[in-house]
Amino acid sequence: MPAAPAKVLIQTPLDALKKHFGHGGFLDGQDRVIEQITSGRDGLVVMPTGGGKSLCYQLPALCFEGVTLVVSPLIALMKDQVDALVAKGIPATLINSTVAWEEQKDRLDGMRSGKWKLVYVAPERFRAESFLNALKGVEVSLLAVDEAHCLSQWGHDFRPDYMRLGKALEKIGRPQCIALTATATPIVRNDILEVLKLRDPFEVVSGFSRPNLSLAITQVEKKQQKYDRIRDIIGAHKTGIVYCATRKKVEEVAETLAAWRIKSVAYHGGMSDAERSDAQNIFLAKKADVAVATNAFGMGIDRSDVRFVIHFEVPGSVEAYYQEAGRAGRDGEAAACELLFNYADTRTQEFFIEGANPGAQTIREVYQYLLNTADKEYEIHRSIEDITEGAGLKNSMAVSSALATLGRAGYIERFDVPGKRMRGTRLKKPDVFARALEIDEAALEEKDRRDRDKLKSMIDLCYARVCRQQWILAYFGEDDADTCGTCDICRSGESHELRAPTAEEDIVVRKALSGVARMSRKTASGWEGKFGRGKIVQMLCGSRSQEILSGGLDQLSTYGILKNQGTGYLNALFRSMGDVGLVRVDAGEYPLLTLTDLGEKAMRGAAKYRLAWPPPVASGHVESLADQGFDAGLFSQLRDLRARLAKREDVPPYVIFSNKTLEALCRYRPKTIEEGLAVPGIGESKAQRYLPRFLEILKEWR
Repeated sequence: MPAAPAKVLIQTPLDALKKHFGHGGFLDGQDRVIEQITSGRDGLVVMPTGGGKSLCYQLPALCFEGVTLVVSPLIALMKDQVDALVAKGIPATLINSTVAWEEQKDRLDGMRSGKWKLVYVAPERFRAESFLNALKGVEVSLLAVDEAHCLSQWGHDFRPDYMRLGKALEKIGRPQCIALTATATPIVRNDILEVLKLRDPFEVVSGFSRPNLSLAITQVEKKQQKYDRIRDIIGAHKTGIVYCATRKKVEEVAETLAAWRIKSVAYHGGMSDAERSDAQNIFLAKKADVAVATNAFGMGIDRSDVRFVIHFEVPGSVEAYYQEAGRAGRDGEAAACELLFNYADTRTQEFFIEGANPGAQTIREVYQYLLNTADKEYEIHRSIEDITEGAGLKNSMAVSSALATLGRAGYIERFDVPGKRMRGTRLKKPDVFARALEIDEAALEEKDRRDRDKLKSMIDLCYARVCRQQWILAYFGEDDADTCGTCDICRSGESHELRAPTAEEDIVVRKALSGVARMSRKTASGWEGKFGRGKIVQMLCGSRSQEILSGGLDQLSTYGILKNQGTGYLNALFRSMGDVGLVRVDAGEYPLLTLTDLGEKAMRGAAKYRLAWPPPVASGHVESLADQGFDAGLFSQLRDLRARLAKREDVPPYVIFSNKTLEALCRYRPKTIEEGLAVPGIGESKAQRYLPRFLEILKEWR
């Protein structure tokens, strides 16, 4: 499909950024995305939570003539975005089910007259021909589809209303279209491109890594162990979110926190819109320290000081887990994410999968019940629970999903019953028998299989004994990611033997301590911290993030002096330095890292110290070994061994070693486990578990 025509800009993105948002520069990756959008191209943007996705379409909207439509799945999320834009003096509004039709027409008139630059629209609006017709005559310069994973049935939050957007694009004249999401596997990204039929699209997939998050999965046998961990984590970190799988569990956990006299709010789908809005506003206003919620909470929540996220039960997919965990530490500072895992909890997720994927037989039974009970107007005024009981079924979620499937196929339509808090059902083709329903059974079975595969992947992550972040990044297609240095697996793999530094290690430590000093304040009583570990590590690694640039931290003499070490190694190093008292964390609203007296002396070379050094893998140095060249035959043998081990352990091959690590083994050919630890991708845990078998092949080869 040909590309969209080039755009004429009424101002530059940088001018708009300074004028409306007060920033002097872009976050990492934003500039190349905005450049592509302002050139007029369709595109797909995958950018992690906190990476500044919204600005990628908000800025072009201010640079284009006409109006930008933003498709957004949650009313609360829309309102937050619009309120934030209006507060900056940007003409923005929203159109969704909370807005009366007369008011919607006024807002549509405002779009025609140029009153609005950004209009947020719920996806279900595109169902109505009246809405699509009303858009005629409106100059839509850009359609931004936010949370675009919702339009793939293989995404973790599929919304059928999103599937209409491809056809809606055609009906409104196919304006330039941008799809944005925080989490999307390669197959979901392909679905997005196919459904929207993007023209010659650019694709930008930013790194999924969140180096400031310490991910942990704790195996628990009893519920009391969960509450013990929650109490410990809240005591250590104070501010955060506890995610629960069900409404009932939300209420139970919230009541327990209230008994502990912890300021908290509860949030779930069984509450009224007003109750949910109040809970969200209380949390955002920092009048409560903890939110206990189902997964409906958090999308678009922009509270920067969330220091922890706890999952009370296992989520249904890796995508959902990582998106929810990513709501911690949005300020770039260190945050803890802990999943309390008991395999028995997976039954809840299996129940949800059964509810989301009714089989053809269930759909026919629901339809037959509707045929049997419809009145002369072909209407049924029964609740989901009544239909479930009347049809002889058990899972009311499956009945709700069956009704949605029948609605999308055109056999029924749902409507609000006047004077009642319930929805009715109207038969649109009452002459069609249940046995004659045209149902794509293969597609139903495939979606059920995919959902179960996603849950299996989540369980695999819980049992995996490899770096959590590395495993997750590989799941999203980043096969050569480094270990993070901060997750529970990386921490357990660190050597606990304290030893003095080598000359090279001492230089690294002194540089790291100098970075802390530059970002602390020296007083008469000692050092006071001004920044958290996350920003200090970013500064030492030469990050170009907005927080670093706007704070002038790129002007420090220590900026970028340890960029070759990487964030994973430095995070682990700072943890080790804290353990032996070279640095400390000052408690308060934010965890601020600073020097101790011992750390200051070590920085000046005037004190000796011993550390539990992070695994050499994190720094990726192999200078101690000679590169003997790549040999295809040897590489093939190493790859075959990896395949056998992966099959035996029922894990993907990259969980054993990545291709990059296999190539390094092939080139450097270590003789001992100690030498093998110098190869990128091999830490203590993998060295003990897998390396001996590979060393045998290398020995035979020699």
